[in-house]
Amino acid sequence: MNPNYIKKHGQSSWPELPATADWQETLDTVHLWSQIIGKIRLEHMPWINHSWHVPLYISSRGLTTSQIPHTSGGFEIEFNFSDHCLEIRQTNGEIVSFKLQSMSVADFYLKTMESLKDLDIPTQIYPKPVEIPDPIIPFPADQTHKSYDEKAVQIFWTALTHIHRVFTLFRSSFIGKVSPVHFFWGAFDLAVTRFSGRKAPKHPGGIPNCADWVMEEAYSHELSSAGFWPGSELGEAAFYAYAYPEPDGFRTESIKPEEAYFHEQLGEYILHYKDVINTTHPDKTLLQFLESTYLAAAVNAQWDRAELEKNG
Repeated sequence: MNPNYIKKHGQSSWPELPATADWQETLDTVHLWSQIIGKIRLEHMPWINHSWHVPLYISSRGLTTSQIPHTSGGFEIEFNFSDHCLEIRQTNGEIVSFKLQSMSVADFYLKTMESLKDLDIPTQIYPKPVEIPDPIIPFPADQTHKSYDEKAVQIFWTALTHIHRVFTLFRSSFIGKVSPVHFFWGAFDLAVTRFSGRKAPKHPGGIPNCADWVMEEAYSHELSSAGFWPGSELGEAAFYAYAYPEPDGFRTESIKPEEAYFHEQLGEYILHYKDVINTTHPDKTLLQFLESTYLAAAVNAQWDRAELEKNG
Protein backbone atom coordinates (compact mmCIF):
# COMPACT_ATOMS: atom_id res chain seq x y z
CA MET A 1 0.00 0.00 0.00
CA ASN A 2 1.30 3.43 -0.92
CA PRO A 3 1.55 5.55 2.29
CA ASN A 4 2.03 8.67 0.18
CA TYR A 5 -1.60 8.47 -0.89
CA ILE A 6 -2.80 9.02 2.65
CA LYS A 7 -0.21 11.74 3.28
CA LYS A 8 -1.18 13.53 0.06
CA HIS A 9 -4.92 13.44 0.62
CA GLY A 10 -4.85 13.97 4.37
CA GLN A 11 -7.15 12.68 7.07
CA SER A 12 -10.79 13.63 6.63
CA SER A 13 -13.14 13.81 9.58
CA TRP A 14 -14.87 10.48 10.07
CA PRO A 15 -18.34 10.91 11.60
CA GLU A 16 -19.42 9.37 14.86
CA LEU A 17 -22.36 7.09 14.13
CA PRO A 18 -25.40 7.20 16.41
CA ALA A 19 -25.87 4.19 18.64
CA THR A 20 -27.50 1.45 16.57
CA ALA A 21 -30.40 1.20 19.01
CA ASP A 22 -31.16 4.89 18.47
CA TRP A 23 -31.76 4.47 14.74
CA GLN A 24 -32.54 0.75 14.46
CA GLU A 25 -36.07 1.37 13.18
CA THR A 26 -34.77 3.68 10.46
CA LEU A 27 -31.99 1.21 9.63
CA ASP A 28 -34.51 -1.61 9.23
CA THR A 29 -36.79 0.53 7.06
CA VAL A 30 -34.06 1.80 4.74
CA HIS A 31 -32.66 -1.74 4.49
CA LEU A 32 -36.00 -2.93 3.13
CA TRP A 33 -36.31 0.07 0.80
CA SER A 34 -32.87 -0.77 -0.58
CA GLN A 35 -33.98 -4.33 -1.27
CA ILE A 36 -36.83 -3.04 -3.43
CA ILE A 37 -34.44 -0.88 -5.46
CA GLY A 38 -31.86 -3.65 -5.65
CA LYS A 39 -34.44 -6.13 -6.91
CA ILE A 40 -35.40 -3.69 -9.67
CA ARG A 41 -31.77 -3.65 -10.80
CA LEU A 42 -31.67 -7.45 -10.53
CA GLU A 43 -34.74 -7.76 -12.75
CA HIS A 44 -33.20 -5.76 -15.61
CA MET A 45 -29.52 -6.77 -15.43
CA PRO A 46 -27.89 -9.78 -17.10
CA TRP A 47 -26.36 -12.20 -14.61
CA ILE A 48 -22.78 -11.38 -13.62
CA ASN A 49 -20.60 -13.79 -11.63
CA HIS A 50 -20.91 -13.76 -7.84
CA SER A 51 -24.11 -11.69 -8.11
CA TRP A 52 -22.11 -8.58 -9.04
CA HIS A 53 -25.11 -7.42 -11.08
CA VAL A 54 -27.24 -6.77 -7.99
CA PRO A 55 -25.40 -4.39 -5.58
CA LEU A 56 -25.75 -0.67 -5.13
CA TYR A 57 -22.83 1.76 -5.18
CA ILE A 58 -21.70 4.75 -3.13
CA SER A 59 -22.38 7.99 -4.98
CA SER A 60 -21.72 11.67 -4.27
CA ARG A 61 -25.28 11.94 -2.94
CA GLY A 62 -26.10 8.54 -1.47
CA LEU A 63 -26.56 5.06 -2.94
CA THR A 64 -27.15 4.36 -6.62
CA THR A 65 -27.92 1.43 -8.87
CA SER A 66 -25.62 2.97 -11.50
CA GLN A 67 -26.80 2.76 -15.11
CA ILE A 68 -29.33 -0.06 -15.68
CA PRO A 69 -29.66 -1.19 -19.31
CA HIS A 70 -33.14 -0.93 -20.80
CA THR A 71 -34.70 -0.79 -24.26
CA SER A 72 -35.58 2.85 -23.55
CA GLY A 73 -31.87 3.60 -23.37
CA GLY A 74 -31.27 2.94 -19.70
CA PHE A 75 -32.09 4.38 -16.28
CA GLU A 76 -30.61 4.90 -12.83
CA ILE A 77 -32.20 4.91 -9.39
CA GLU A 78 -30.49 6.82 -6.61
CA PHE A 79 -31.14 7.27 -2.91
CA ASN A 80 -30.22 10.93 -2.55
CA PHE A 81 -29.35 11.13 1.14
CA SER A 82 -28.27 14.77 0.82
CA ASP A 83 -31.65 16.12 -0.30
CA HIS A 84 -33.54 13.07 1.02
CA CYS A 85 -35.37 11.95 -2.07
CA LEU A 86 -35.46 8.93 -4.35
CA GLU A 87 -34.57 9.87 -7.93
CA ILE A 88 -35.14 7.82 -11.08
CA ARG A 89 -33.37 9.18 -14.15
CA GLN A 90 -33.58 8.01 -17.75
CA THR A 91 -30.95 8.59 -20.41
CA ASN A 92 -33.55 10.54 -22.42
CA GLY A 93 -33.57 13.21 -19.71
CA GLU A 94 -36.77 12.20 -17.93
CA ILE A 95 -36.62 12.34 -14.12
CA VAL A 96 -39.14 11.25 -11.50
CA SER A 97 -38.53 11.67 -7.78
CA PHE A 98 -40.29 11.61 -4.44
CA LYS A 99 -39.29 12.69 -0.95
CA LEU A 100 -37.71 10.25 1.48
CA GLN A 101 -39.47 10.60 4.80
CA SER A 102 -41.15 8.41 7.36
CA MET A 103 -43.34 6.11 5.28
CA SER A 104 -44.13 2.43 5.31
CA VAL A 105 -42.31 -0.05 3.12
CA ALA A 106 -45.66 -0.66 1.41
CA ASP A 107 -46.00 3.03 0.52
CA PHE A 108 -42.38 3.22 -0.67
CA TYR A 109 -42.96 0.14 -2.84
CA LEU A 110 -46.11 1.66 -4.35
CA LYS A 111 -44.47 5.05 -5.01
CA THR A 112 -41.47 3.40 -6.64
CA MET A 113 -43.52 1.15 -8.91
CA GLU A 114 -45.79 4.02 -9.92
CA SER A 115 -42.73 6.13 -10.72
CA LEU A 116 -41.36 3.40 -12.98
CA LYS A 117 -44.71 3.18 -14.76
CA ASP A 118 -44.67 6.95 -15.30
CA LEU A 119 -41.34 6.49 -17.07
CA ASP A 120 -42.69 3.57 -19.11
CA ILE A 121 -40.47 1.09 -17.27
CA PRO A 122 -43.05 -1.22 -15.65
CA THR A 123 -41.24 -3.76 -13.49
CA GLN A 124 -42.24 -6.80 -11.47
CA ILE A 125 -39.98 -8.07 -8.69
CA TYR A 126 -40.04 -10.92 -6.18
CA PRO A 127 -42.07 -9.07 -3.52
CA LYS A 128 -40.45 -10.51 -0.40
CA PRO A 129 -37.25 -9.52 1.45
CA VAL A 130 -34.24 -11.85 1.35
CA GLU A 131 -31.40 -12.67 3.74
CA ILE A 132 -33.36 -11.65 6.83
CA PRO A 133 -34.94 -14.04 9.35
CA ASP A 134 -38.64 -14.85 9.49
CA PRO A 135 -41.26 -13.59 9.83
CA ILE A 136 -41.12 -12.16 6.33
CA ILE A 137 -43.63 -9.47 5.37
CA PRO A 138 -44.07 -8.92 1.61
CA PHE A 139 -43.16 -5.37 0.56
CA PRO A 140 -46.70 -4.43 -0.61
CA ALA A 141 -48.11 -5.43 2.80
CA ASP A 142 -45.43 -4.05 5.13
CA GLN A 143 -46.94 -1.30 7.25
CA THR A 144 -44.64 -2.14 10.18
CA HIS A 145 -41.37 -0.59 9.02
CA LYS A 146 -41.93 3.11 8.45
CA SER A 147 -39.19 5.18 10.13
CA TYR A 148 -36.80 7.66 8.53
CA ASP A 149 -34.39 9.74 10.59
CA GLU A 150 -32.77 12.15 8.10
CA LYS A 151 -29.81 13.02 10.32
CA ALA A 152 -28.94 9.39 11.12
CA VAL A 153 -29.14 8.36 7.46
CA GLN A 154 -26.99 11.25 6.34
CA ILE A 155 -24.33 10.44 8.96
CA PHE A 156 -24.40 6.79 7.89
CA TRP A 157 -23.92 7.74 4.24
CA THR A 158 -21.06 10.08 5.16
CA ALA A 159 -19.36 7.20 6.99
CA LEU A 160 -19.82 5.04 3.87
CA THR A 161 -17.98 7.62 1.76
CA HIS A 162 -14.94 7.36 4.04
CA ILE A 163 -15.06 3.58 4.13
CA HIS A 164 -15.45 3.47 0.35
CA ARG A 165 -12.29 5.57 -0.01
CA VAL A 166 -10.20 3.20 2.11
CA PHE A 167 -11.69 0.05 0.57
CA THR A 168 -10.89 1.43 -2.89
CA LEU A 169 -7.30 2.12 -1.87
CA PHE A 170 -7.01 -1.41 -0.46
CA ARG A 171 -8.48 -2.84 -3.67
CA SER A 172 -5.94 -0.99 -5.82
CA SER A 173 -2.96 -3.05 -4.65
CA PHE A 174 -4.37 -6.35 -5.90
CA ILE A 175 -3.96 -7.31 -9.57
CA GLY A 176 -5.77 -10.63 -9.39
CA LYS A 177 -9.53 -10.97 -9.65
CA VAL A 178 -11.14 -8.52 -7.22
CA SER A 179 -14.70 -7.29 -6.83
CA PRO A 180 -15.82 -3.69 -7.11
CA VAL A 181 -16.42 -1.93 -3.79
CA HIS A 182 -20.15 -2.46 -3.66
CA PHE A 183 -23.12 -2.32 -1.33
CA PHE A 184 -25.09 -5.53 -0.99
CA TRP A 185 -28.70 -4.79 -0.09
CA GLY A 186 -29.33 -8.37 1.07
CA ALA A 187 -27.22 -8.06 4.21
CA PHE A 188 -26.98 -4.25 3.96
CA ASP A 189 -23.19 -4.11 3.94
CA LEU A 190 -20.37 -2.51 1.96
CA ALA A 191 -17.85 -5.10 0.80
CA VAL A 192 -14.76 -5.82 -1.30
CA THR A 193 -13.51 -9.32 -2.15
CA ARG A 194 -10.22 -10.72 -3.46
CA PHE A 195 -9.92 -14.10 -5.20
CA SER A 196 -7.01 -16.53 -5.39
CA GLY A 197 -8.11 -17.89 -8.77
CA ARG A 198 -8.72 -21.40 -7.45
CA LYS A 199 -12.10 -23.09 -7.20
CA ALA A 200 -13.64 -23.52 -3.76
CA PRO A 201 -15.65 -26.38 -2.26
CA LYS A 202 -19.42 -26.16 -2.56
CA HIS A 203 -20.85 -23.61 -0.14
CA PRO A 204 -23.21 -25.18 2.44
CA GLY A 205 -25.85 -22.46 2.04
CA GLY A 206 -28.26 -21.93 4.92
CA ILE A 207 -28.56 -18.14 4.66
CA PRO A 208 -32.05 -17.08 5.85
CA ASN A 209 -34.49 -16.66 2.96
CA CYS A 210 -31.81 -17.00 0.30
CA ALA A 211 -31.63 -19.90 -2.15
CA ASP A 212 -28.62 -22.14 -1.57
CA TRP A 213 -27.69 -22.00 -5.27
CA VAL A 214 -27.13 -18.24 -4.96
CA MET A 215 -24.53 -18.78 -2.23
CA GLU A 216 -22.98 -21.68 -4.12
CA GLU A 217 -22.40 -19.46 -7.15
CA ALA A 218 -21.23 -16.50 -5.07
CA TYR A 219 -18.64 -18.65 -3.27
CA SER A 220 -17.60 -20.79 -6.24
CA HIS A 221 -13.98 -19.66 -5.93
CA GLU A 222 -11.54 -19.25 -3.06
CA LEU A 223 -11.68 -15.75 -1.58
CA SER A 224 -10.78 -13.27 1.11
CA SER A 225 -13.50 -10.73 1.82
CA ALA A 226 -13.90 -7.67 4.03
CA GLY A 227 -16.80 -5.35 4.65
CA PHE A 228 -18.76 -3.06 6.92
CA TRP A 229 -22.09 -3.50 8.71
CA PRO A 230 -23.95 -0.53 10.22
CA GLY A 231 -25.53 -2.77 12.86
CA SER A 232 -25.86 -6.56 12.64
CA GLU A 233 -25.90 -9.11 15.45
CA LEU A 234 -23.17 -7.16 17.22
CA GLY A 235 -25.53 -4.31 18.05
CA GLU A 236 -23.09 -1.71 16.72
CA ALA A 237 -21.31 -0.73 13.51
CA ALA A 238 -18.31 -2.89 12.70
CA PHE A 239 -15.90 -4.03 10.02
CA TYR A 240 -15.56 -7.73 9.30
CA ALA A 241 -13.21 -10.02 7.38
CA TYR A 242 -13.35 -13.71 6.52
CA ALA A 243 -11.93 -16.32 4.17
CA TYR A 244 -13.75 -19.01 2.22
CA PRO A 245 -12.82 -21.74 2.59
CA GLU A 246 -11.21 -20.88 5.89
CA PRO A 247 -7.62 -22.22 5.90
CA ASP A 248 -6.00 -23.79 8.93
CA GLY A 249 -4.33 -21.14 11.05
CA PHE A 250 -6.53 -18.30 9.81
CA ARG A 251 -8.31 -17.53 13.07
CA THR A 252 -5.17 -17.59 15.22
CA GLU A 253 -3.14 -14.99 13.30
CA SER A 254 -2.02 -11.70 14.87
CA ILE A 255 -4.39 -9.15 13.37
CA LYS A 256 -3.94 -5.40 13.48
CA PRO A 257 -4.97 -3.19 15.13
CA GLU A 258 -4.93 -4.77 18.56
CA GLU A 259 -8.65 -3.99 19.03
CA ALA A 260 -9.56 -6.49 16.29
CA TYR A 261 -10.61 -9.97 17.34
CA PHE A 262 -11.98 -13.22 15.94
CA HIS A 263 -15.70 -13.73 16.60
CA GLU A 264 -16.20 -17.47 17.03
CA GLN A 265 -19.97 -17.45 16.45
CA LEU A 266 -19.75 -15.40 13.25
CA GLY A 267 -16.55 -17.07 12.07
CA GLU A 268 -15.07 -13.70 11.12
CA TYR A 269 -12.59 -11.12 12.31
CA ILE A 270 -14.28 -8.02 13.73
CA LEU A 271 -13.13 -4.44 14.24
CA HIS A 272 -15.65 -2.04 15.72
CA TYR A 273 -16.23 1.22 13.85
CA LYS A 274 -15.70 3.23 17.03
CA ASP A 275 -12.23 1.70 17.42
CA VAL A 276 -11.30 3.04 13.99
CA ILE A 277 -12.58 6.59 14.31
CA ASN A 278 -11.13 7.03 17.79
CA THR A 279 -7.58 6.68 16.47
CA THR A 280 -5.31 9.45 15.21
CA HIS A 281 -5.32 8.01 11.69
CA PRO A 282 -8.58 6.13 10.94
CA ASP A 283 -7.58 5.44 7.32
CA LYS A 284 -4.34 3.75 8.36
CA THR A 285 -6.05 1.83 11.16
CA LEU A 286 -8.66 0.41 8.79
CA LEU A 287 -5.99 -0.42 6.20
CA GLN A 288 -4.09 -2.37 8.87
CA PHE A 289 -7.18 -4.46 9.49
CA LEU A 290 -7.84 -5.06 5.79
CA GLU A 291 -4.24 -5.97 4.99
CA SER A 292 -3.57 -8.17 8.02
CA THR A 293 -6.79 -10.18 7.62
CA TYR A 294 -6.06 -10.63 3.90
CA LEU A 295 -2.59 -11.91 4.75
CA ALA A 296 -4.08 -14.30 7.29
CA ALA A 297 -6.07 -15.83 4.45
CA ALA A 298 -3.50 -15.63 1.65
CA VAL A 299 -0.50 -16.90 3.61
CA ASN A 300 -2.29 -19.78 5.32
CA ALA A 301 -4.03 -20.85 2.10
CA GLN A 302 -0.78 -20.46 0.14
CA TRP A 303 -2.08 -18.06 -2.50
CA ASP A 304 0.31 -17.23 -5.33
CA ARG A 305 0.94 -13.77 -3.98
CA ALA A 306 3.68 -12.92 -6.47
CA GLU A 307 1.13 -13.20 -9.28
CA LEU A 308 -1.74 -11.53 -7.42
CA GLU A 309 -0.25 -8.53 -5.63
CA LYS A 310 1.12 -5.31 -7.07
CA ASN A 311 4.81 -4.92 -6.35
CA GLY A 312 6.13 -1.51 -5.32
